[in-house]
Amino acid sequence: MIPGSNNDHPSFRKSFLFAIQGFRTAVRTERNIKVMIGGGVAAIVAGFVVGLDPLSWAIVLVCCGVVISAELLNTAVETVVDLVSPEFHPLAGRAKDIAAAAVWVLSVLVAVVGIIVFANAIFF
Repeated sequence: MIPGSNNDHPSFRKSFLFAIQGFRTAVRTERNIKVMIGGGVAAIVAGFVVGLDPLSWAIVLVCCGVVISAELLNTAVETVVDLVSPEFHPLAGRAKDIAAAAVWVLSVLVAVVGIIVFANAIFF
């Protein structure tokens, strides 16, 4: 719903379809989301190979989902910044860099968690 409009909110079904449309657009247009999905698929395949227990599966799946979600949010921030500041501006660049840094920090943390989970499954 657009603030100030008299239109009702879209139905749950339409909202869900808008979300799918956004995901498809991100996958089609953004390289990094493809990398994140590839990493998630690799983690899932590795989970089957090493035979993860249910708790480890939960950890791996949550980590994959959180990283992909963070990348989607980063893409949304960058898109909005580009909309409001199509020309170069130092603050626009700073906002985009900080959003990207958030994904990077999360990805490093998830990599450490992945090492712990897979090392536990392989060695213990």
